[in-house]
Amino acid sequence: MKIGFIGLGNMGAGMAANLLKSGHEVTAYNRSQDKVAALAEQGARPARSVAEACEGDIVVTMLANDDAVEAVTFADDGIIASLRPGGTHVSSSTISVALSERMTAAHADAGHLFVAAPVFGRPEAAAAAKLFVVAAGAAATLQAISPVFDAIGQRTFVVSEEPKAANLVKLSGNFLIASVIESLGEAMALVSKAGVDKNEYLEILTSTLFGAPVYKTYGGLIARQEFEPAGFAAELGAKDVRLVLAAGEALQVPLPIASLLRDRFLTLLANGGANLDWSAIGALSAADAGGPRPNA
Repeated sequence: MKIGFIGLGNMGAGMAANLLKSGHEVTAYNRSQDKVAALAEQGARPARSVAEACEGDIVVTMLANDDAVEAVTFADDGIIASLRPGGTHVSSSTISVALSERMTAAHADAGHLFVAAPVFGRPEAAAAAKLFVVAAGAAATLQAISPVFDAIGQRTFVVSEEPKAANLVKLSGNFLIASVIESLGEAMALVSKAGVDKNEYLEILTSTLFGAPVYKTYGGLIARQEFEPAGFAAELGAKDVRLVLAAGEALQVPLPIASLLRDRFLTLLANGGANLDWSAIGALSAADAGGPRPNA
């Protein structure tokens, strides 16, 4: 397939590289051209504009937030204006339900196909083609582009024919991850202040009732205070909590734990932690109990 790829950050670079390894023709665009050059060494065709990345059958976007996705989609030389009729936009970014609805309508008006396909997994999973893809869109479109998902992930979950459903599932999942991070941080602060080694405590947890990858991965980061470099920056975690709260408000679903998480992220950001890994909120409880701040 001829695929345009827009956004070569921590996640996008690995995803685009795996599309190349699977034999797809990839045209890559990124605001920072050094990242495009690195992918070009692996066989990608560099694009000098968003429009140039839209010349194939499919364009995939993997960008940080609503503003970035909106800019490349709706600009005068953006995806809506540049993608050929019948072409497919695959949005893998973690974005708001509202923006997903807007893009669905705009692409339909332009004669395009639109799929939401956000992913679960950190950068190391993206590099290893071990992501979990949550996809939503027309069944025929999903079937046609399934080789894209096969190239980047280990399993694809189709949740709906309405793209926004995939975005809501992704936001709900990130909410749950943040909840685990916060609760792990509180539990570790409690036992460590009593003299229990955090790494030994984590071994107990993950060897008994809490063996899921989310506990092993984030518990390890918290225990080791390993918040740099960020696999997923705290400012992005804060963004996702805001988006899940907005989705809850729109659906009239109270999310009291999400409200607490919003304040925990604000505390981290206010103390200079925006560029730390989002697992750094798990160190706030220890700081509240007399320990150092995670960015100290």
